[in-house]
Amino acid sequence: MSDMSLTEHKEQVLLIRWWRLQYPRLSKCLFAIPNGGHRSITTAVKLKDEGVVSGVSDLFLMMPKGDWHGLFIEMKAEKGRVSPEQKDFMAIANDNGYLAVVCYGFYEAKKVIETYLLL
Repeated sequence: MSDMSLTEHKEQVLLIRWWRLQYPRLSKCLFAIPNGGHRSITTAVKLKDEGVVSGVSDLFLMMPKGDWHGLFIEMKAEKGRVSPEQKDFMAIANDNGYLAVVCYGFYEAKKVIETYLLL
């Protein structure tokens, strides 16, 4: 279980640091998709025009395993909530051969990745 003082950002930073230390040769296979965050209206419009889509998961592991083409991870702090747009994206990803999951904190995400890599 995560330390309640850790934010989603801190949990995700821990996960990326762990991945890069644990799998240095594969470090670029796990990357963030910076869809969230607070932005000015001008920046938000520009990003939307460039293809940013609401609800896309925070992280993508670009490695096919088992029957899956890759793994999307939506990171949440311990008491975080999944938005309808995020649920919709995960359903679409799962329907198209990607595993898409919600992970509440570093430890859960680490476990999901370790299990996924064994497929």
